Amino acid sequence: MRFNDLGIDFKYLLVNEKDKAFGLTVNTVGFQPIAPNALYPSTDHPKSYYFNPQKGRVLSEYQFVYISKGKGIFESESTKKRAIAKGQIMILFPGQWHSYQPLKDIGWNEYYIGFEGSIIDSIINKSFISSQNQVLDVGTSEELVNLFSTAIRVAKEDKKSAQQYLAGIVFHILGMILALSQNKNYEARESTQVIERAKIIMGENIHKDIDVKEIASKLGTSYSWFRKFFKEYTGYAPAQYFQELKLRKAKELLTETNLPIKEIAYELNFSSIEYFLSFFKQRVNITPSEYRKMNGNG
Repeated sequence: MRFNDLGIDFKYLLVNEKDKAFGLTVNTVGFQPIAPNALYPSTDHPKSYYFNPQKGRVLSEYQFVYISKGKGIFESESTKKRAIAKGQIMILFPGQWHSYQPLKDIGWNEYYIGFEGSIIDSIINKSFISSQNQVLDVGTSEELVNLFSTAIRVAKEDKKSAQQYLAGIVFHILGMILALSQNKNYEARESTQVIERAKIIMGENIHKDIDVKEIASKLGTSYSWFRKFFKEYTGYAPAQYFQELKLRKAKELLTETNLPIKEIAYELNFSSIEYFLSFFKQRVNITPSEYRKMNGNG
């Protein structure tokens, strides 16, 4: 079974003058899973973002590019060619030549967000981040992945004040990567990274049924150890945690979309609408329809 094979998911945003006055705007956000021997980058991107890794490119914005799986290489005007691995984030700077790509026989999963504005310029001028140190080791973090995923969702919904919401997410990501890269104690423990990696796998495969024993095997650990430490770290057994993720996503779809309940059950890979209704009511004590109405979407 292949894990983390969600399709490419991205959004390019329009920015108006009022948004610019806020001081930070987001131009693009996305996720790309690059399988071994796959074309990179995808030709789906606009010409201003598409690039040949052999030639590199220059952007007019800042970007955070987080690698949650796989390996690759990175280089820029200020950074010699170096290896990149999961748990690292590349910080790209406007006007700076750079290039990066996954190793062809391994591939990688990348999350990215591109932004600009006077606020971030000020942060750079105060040396919180620097083009002299643009690859940070932040470890495998489900919370960081969730921030990128939330940004993708907010961008695609494109509601009023979406730009201000996205600006807040950029600040959250920035604060998190600074904290994670500078505080490598408990987070850096190998056992913790295994659990964080498992949580990301579950989150990226929420539309499937997964075998948690297979995840443990893929991560190179025994299931008995994996189950014990996973519960110690999260408070849930692995299978329970995956169910909680499905429940959380079901609640999100019920309150933030108008998808029919049957379609939500199908999207989350429940075996039947009846099983989904039973699953939801058992955990929330009300039906999905009642939950939707109580939260103002019915």
